[in-house]
Amino acid sequence: MVNRIIKPAISETKKSVLLLGPRQAGKSTLVGELKADLHINLADELEFLNHSSRPGDLARLIKLEDARTVFIDEVQRLPRILNTVQALVDQNKKLKFYLTGSSARKLKRGGANLLPGRVLNFRLGPLVAAEMDYKLETEKALSRGTLPEPYLENQAKAAEQLLKSYVANYLKEEIKAEALTRNLESFARFINEAILSVGEFIDLTKLAKKAKVSRHAIPRYFEILEDTLIGYRVFPYPQLTEPQDLIRHPKFYLFDNGVYNGMLQNFKPSADRIGPLAEQLVFSQIVHSAWAREIDMNLWTFRTRKGVEVDFVVEAGSKVFGIEVKTSDNISIDDCEGLIHFKKAEAQGAECFILHMGTSERKFGPVWSMPWQKGLQRMGL
Repeated sequence: MVNRIIKPAISETKKSVLLLGPRQAGKSTLVGELKADLHINLADELEFLNHSSRPGDLARLIKLEDARTVFIDEVQRLPRILNTVQALVDQNKKLKFYLTGSSARKLKRGGANLLPGRVLNFRLGPLVAAEMDYKLETEKALSRGTLPEPYLENQAKAAEQLLKSYVANYLKEEIKAEALTRNLESFARFINEAILSVGEFIDLTKLAKKAKVSRHAIPRYFEILEDTLIGYRVFPYPQLTEPQDLIRHPKFYLFDNGVYNGMLQNFKPSADRIGPLAEQLVFSQIVHSAWAREIDMNLWTFRTRKGVEVDFVVEAGSKVFGIEVKTSDNISIDDCEGLIHFKKAEAQGAECFILHMGTSERKFGPVWSMPWQKGLQRMGL
């Protein structure tokens, strides 16, 4: 078993908890370890139908079991059950709910009452380096990602099959089944083009032309991926000395390398692919480490029209980090130019890192070059 960082915060709070995260990130396993008195799994079709047709069953079951803690899994399948949860919490302050779900969008679209003030919101992503004592296997993380089951699987072929099934059953079917978009064909063309642009600056007009969809539909399609916790845009750093010099297009990343590779049906981190794979791995680890540690974080990218570029600018609390991602540890001072410019011109207090997939560590002026997991540890992630 992997000890998830966020587990104590969820178990020790007296308030009810809403835990959101991508499918198979380990939400059910984590909450299951807390041994709630009553478990309702809305992924089970019979339980879903029972609670859909008989809303009063939840209160009756709690009374029958004399339950003080209640675990409702896949709550986004029945958003209106949150209204019942609110009423029950108001009636009994000692009652604690653990609610898990994979789609904030589905909850909002279902008219869910998100229980302001009554429920604490947490997020759980794939495994992060700190949960593995900063000893994630880099090649495995590049090819399989860090969703617990594929990463921990002993056989590579079995792990790849899990990820192919994830893509087929979830990305291609469940998002459609949830009616998150009316024009399924155009959304499918969009996502096929979007994954080819991972780690690149996205020109929405060009992407629309390639996918043969309306330019106005593209932002809404990206929002669907973000609300279902599948993909994210990283926008340009806003606090520029010369904002007119900034390239305005966002970058795009999926939440996990294994899912990305499953969509492309290619699990080999070959020389022609390792660049975007490394960048997306570091992106995923930054985001999900912040989730795990409940760190309020902003994440941007930085590139000027003159070609000065920094892959990620991270604002975590009072700290600012500039991060470049490289595949090799063969680093020179030339590789630090973007970070040095950013520190001098835009954020003098920033700590600057080149995070690479190798093993060596070296300092170039204000820039540390180090293995990616050691860099995350240095940043408190």
